[in-house]
This record gives sequence, structure tokens and C-alpha cells, in this order.
Amino acid sequence: MRLTLAALLCLCSFARPSHCAPPTCYSRALGLSKEIMTLLDKIHTFERTKTCAEVLPKIFLDVHNSCINTKLRDFLYVVLNHPSQYCRERPRMLLLKRKVQNLYTIMTRICYRDVVFLMDDCEAIDTGHVRPYHAEDRLQLLQEDR
Repeated sequence: MRLTLAALLCLCSFARPSHCAPPTCYSRALGLSKEIMTLLDKIHTFERTKTCAEVLPKIFLDVHNSCINTKLRDFLYVVLNHPSQYCRERPRMLLLKRKVQNLYTIMTRICYRDVVFLMDDCEAIDTGHVRPYHAEDRLQLLQEDR
């Protein structure tokens, strides 16, 4: 009895827990944008790719911004046509190119109507500073009047 229970417990401990639902288009785009931002941070700080990052424009990805598709397209153009052959062959730059291409494909083709854009602030993608959403400002004013 104890041997059977121990074997069952051992077998259950090796079972890999799985997710109940597959990732949605939105969750994949959100996760991929975070991966790209992390990879860009590594490229800007890593000694071998720091010189390659000087050519790249600054970008702060937000899948809720309606300007993301045009900014991704422009960023992808710079990554694909990097002036240095050395930089084009770096593994991190190749990974960045692949991830940006995947996100652009997801945003423009696969999730075309699934992602809801909450803002239209192209400057926020370039600078990282988001203007306050007007509905939130009005809500705050209404609460302060009470």
C-alpha cells in the first residue's frame, strides 16, 4: 500500500502543470512587447552591442497606442538595414529583428481587430512619457467637486 502510494506520489511530482487556455492574441502581443523592451535594454548595456544600439531609434512599446504599427515598421526598417554588417550578424540583433518582425506581424495581420487602442499618442512611443487620458482627468475633477 505504501509502495503504491509512494509511486503514485512520485509520478504526480513529475507531471508538468499546463495552462488551461492557450494564449490570446492580445496576451502574446503584450508579452512580446515586454520581451523586446528587455532585449533592447540588454543591447544598450552590453559591450558588444552598445555601438550597434547607437543607430537604433528610441522606442517605448505600448500595444494600446494606435501609433505602434507605424513606429514598429520604421524601427524594423532600421534594424533590417543597419549600416554595420558586424551589427547585423550579432545574435542579439538577430533576435531583436525576429521579435520585432513577429510583433509587427501579430499587430498588423493576426490581431488586426482584436487589440483595442486606448490612446493616440505617437510621442509617447518615442519618449516614454504618456499624456494623461482625458476621461481620467474629468473623473478626477468630478470626484474633487463632491
